[in-house]
Amino acid sequence: MMHRGGQNGRGLLRWAVLGWLVVACGCSSTSGSLFPGGQFLLNPARDIAHQAPQPAPVARELDKTVLPAYFVEPGDVLLLEPATFDSPIRLPGDQTVLVDGTIDLGRYGRIMVVGRTLEDIELQVQAVVEAVEQQRVDPINVRLIEPNAVLYYVQGEVNAPGAFPLIGRETALDGILAAGGLSERAAEHKIILSRPTPPGSCRVVLPVCYREIVQLGDTTTNYQLRPGDRIFVSTRTFWDDLFLFFFPNRSRAPCKGPQYGCPDPNTGLCGPCVSPLPPVNSEMAPPNENVELLPPPQPEAPHPGVR
Repeated sequence: MMHRGGQNGRGLLRWAVLGWLVVACGCSSTSGSLFPGGQFLLNPARDIAHQAPQPAPVARELDKTVLPAYFVEPGDVLLLEPATFDSPIRLPGDQTVLVDGTIDLGRYGRIMVVGRTLEDIELQVQAVVEAVEQQRVDPINVRLIEPNAVLYYVQGEVNAPGAFPLIGRETALDGILAAGGLSERAAEHKIILSRPTPPGSCRVVLPVCYREIVQLGDTTTNYQLRPGDRIFVSTRTFWDDLFLFFFPNRSRAPCKGPQYGCPDPNTGLCGPCVSPLPPVNSEMAPPNENVELLPPPQPEAPHPGVR
């Protein structure tokens, strides 16, 4: 009888522990169960992101670059018109590039424009018009009205996932906000940006440290978006909630690392911020001898993590 009672006691204990986990999961996690459904990082994506060098050798918020020349794609809308207002040449106005890559120039026929820059299309249209008119004509101006083919994608735990047009100066934070921001189930420490690469080649997966971007103004991982970029936000799990419950102020790899405060005006080294604003008269301000200065941030050695 005692042996059976001991077994019953251990069984009740196991059920009590399991019940506590389920209840704790339901209360602390928006997923609502110990094994929630959702969208999670692939192991290769997680591993490559954790191996990415910091900072990665790509453009980011404070050092944006101009994107490469634009090549017209199906779905783009072009505006064709003579450069001079009194030109006798009349062309159809707005032209949507068809799926076969052509546009219709009316009496001047159809031409293939996909894969060409706007400058190339201007020369091409002028050559076609001159061949029909049998004379030189004024230059033709071609403008891109709607670049519908240049997109980036935001998927996972955001409020409005989808494809978004790329203007050229958006960052990872802009992309997340364009998608309605993070959902209640988002894991803020499990956000990646994947850059499209050819089949069989190395992959480019970069971590996006969301909390550091929005709370510290850390632009290290606020990458400038390029055509075709994919931002993915993973679903938060019960174990993520458990980690954040016990370590609410700790960053998780690869977003961890030292953060530096205010630079000392005398040494240039970073230390704790004594005052949010510098004194009005530096000669009257007493020296702060109790500030322990930290060494400046040192760049890490290059790492082949972006692969």
